[in-house]
Amino acid sequence: MRTFTAIIERDFDTNLYVGYVPGFSGAHSQGETLEELQENLCEVIEMLLEDESVAFETAFVGTQQIVVQTHS
Repeated sequence: MRTFTAIIERDFDTNLYVGYVPGFSGAHSQGETLEELQENLCEVIEMLLEDESVAFETAFVGTQQIVVQTHS
């Protein structure tokens, strides 16, 4: 069993959840609910892992908030 960290965003144009695994080419999907997105990501990752030449090129470190002053 392997654990992957996915970045999840809400697309307000489509009203879908969109997720991807950083550094894992092709590991991305979408879903109407978080549960559907998780199922879809699992399926994609399982399919990608069947290819023995798949390379995972990064490790999740964390998130960081960036504060930018705007000039209004």
